[in-house]
Amino acid sequence: MVGTGLEYGIEMVSTDAAVGRLAPSPTGAQHVGNARTYLIAWLSARSRNGRIVLRIEDIDSPRVKLGAAEQVMEDLRWLGLDWDEGPFFQTQRLAVYQAALKKLKAVELVYPCTCTRADIERAASAPHLDHEGPPYPGTCARRCVADAEVLERRGQRFAWRFRSASGPFCFDDEFLGQVSVPAQWCGDFVVWKSAGTPAYQLAVVVDDAAMGITQVVRGDDLVPSTPRQLQLYRALGLTPPRFCHVPLVVGPDGRRLAKRHGDTRLSTLREAGVSAQELIGYLAYSCGWLEKPKPISAVELISHFDLRTIPREPLVFTGRW
Repeated sequence: MVGTGLEYGIEMVSTDAAVGRLAPSPTGAQHVGNARTYLIAWLSARSRNGRIVLRIEDIDSPRVKLGAAEQVMEDLRWLGLDWDEGPFFQTQRLAVYQAALKKLKAVELVYPCTCTRADIERAASAPHLDHEGPPYPGTCARRCVADAEVLERRGQRFAWRFRSASGPFCFDDEFLGQVSVPAQWCGDFVVWKSAGTPAYQLAVVVDDAAMGITQVVRGDDLVPSTPRQLQLYRALGLTPPRFCHVPLVVGPDGRRLAKRHGDTRLSTLREAGVSAQELIGYLAYSCGWLEKPKPISAVELISHFDLRTIPREPLVFTGRW
């Protein structure tokens, strides 16, 4: 039976409308690239009279910055991007992730893995995407769930790794169309870290199902994550949302925005006297919704929203508009 996600901790208001989400990670300041993706996600839901859920993805504790969650919400309010439910914090939902892991253990879809990142890098031979890391070579794949007890008695640290199906993997994307992800980009992946916390792939699947999300709009750098998440939806008996991967904002060198491209933080733009309407107008123009950049609010753009007009190539941001 396909689940609704309610067994994982949140009972949302029943509706047939679209439900989108804003899911920032408080690991640093939000910049122009984040703002463009948030705007597309917000408009996609609002243009269909949908609801917005705000989720703070704060389980990556070593990288979470003090005060970053509050800054994220201030930036969203400044942009005029409101939400109907939340904020929900992943660090307050560990019990529901543990329940999902228990379900995967019950059907032997995960196994304890003692490999370090360095071990996997040394064994890597297949091409891979830098942010995803090399595919797992299967070193610990012969282990079963019960082997975890032996490892614990020995005092060995281990992560839980999901038994991924062989690829290639295909899925329909609302922006990209039919997408095929090569098998060599995938492999078994971590769903629970050795530090005792859930990995991104498991947490986001459990949360999106529990929160009734019907469409996930995010940057196309996360395309390789989608087959992994679709496998988890299937394994947990949950209904997946529709996926919509949009181009990133990059610097003049073609790499996604970072400190090397100067200060593109929303807070810096705000302090420099740039209005939210000016930035929204620039982003709307970059998406093909305006003939030229002009100040406009997010609400005023609802009737202009059209995924089909967004250029396929990344937006190159030079710091001027």
